[in-house]
Amino acid sequence: MADLNEIKGRLALITGASGGIGAACARQLAQRGVHLALTYSSNSAAISALADELKSQHASKDGNSSLRISVHQLDVASAEQIQEMFAQIDKEHGQRPDILVSNAGYGKRIPQVWDISLEEFDYTINVNLRASFILVKGVVEHMKAQRWGRIIFMSSIAGYGGGINGCHYASSKGGLTGMMKNLATRLAEHNISVNDVAPAMIGDTGMIPGAQAIPEVAASIPLGRLGTPAM
Repeated sequence: MADLNEIKGRLALITGASGGIGAACARQLAQRGVHLALTYSSNSAAISALADELKSQHASKDGNSSLRISVHQLDVASAEQIQEMFAQIDKEHGQRPDILVSNAGYGKRIPQVWDISLEEFDYTINVNLRASFILVKGVVEHMKAQRWGRIIFMSSIAGYGGGINGCHYASSKGGLTGMMKNLATRLAEHNISVNDVAPAMIGDTGMIPGAQAIPEVAASIPLGRLGTPAM
C-alpha cells in the first residue's frame, strides 16, 4: 500500500501555480521529489521566481536541479492552448503527467443573478469546469496505461451553495464536485483516484488578496481571519 502512494519521481501538472494555493501545492510536491509542469495565466514574474526558488532548493551537487520543472503560459478557457501545453510537456518531460492538480480558477464577484451576463456565466464555466474535463482527457490515457494516477480538483464551499459569489461561480464549482464524484467511481478500477478540495475563504489568492478585500466576511469567520495557503 505504501508503494501505491509513493510519488517521488512522478510528474505533476499544476494549473494556476503562480501564487496562492497553486504555488503552495508546487512547493509541497517538490519537497516530495515530484517533477513539475507549472502553468500561469499572466504573472510571469511570480512563476519564474517560483521555478527558480524550487530549482535552487533542489539543486544536486553539480549545481543542476534534481527536479524537472517546466513553465507554461496558459489560458485554461482555451481548449487549443491546453492541447499545445500538453505537446510542450511531452517534449520537455517525455511523458504525460502522473498527477493532475486542476487549480486555475476564475470568479468575478457578482452576487446577484440579475447582474450576471451570459458571457460572464459561460467564461466562468469554461475556466472552472470545462477546463478540468479537458485536462483529465489529456492525462487519463497515460494514467490508465500505467495503472496509476492522482487527480485533484480545486473546488469551493460555493459549490454547496455558500460563499460570497453568485450562481455562476457556485454552478461551476458544484459541477466540478459532481464530475469528481463520477470520475472517482469510473476510474477507481484503473487505480486512478479522483478527489476535490473545497476551500472556504483563502487569502493571498487572485480572488481574495487579503482580508481588506472582504472585511465584513473576514470579521464573521470564527477564527477572525482568512485561511492561508500552507507553504
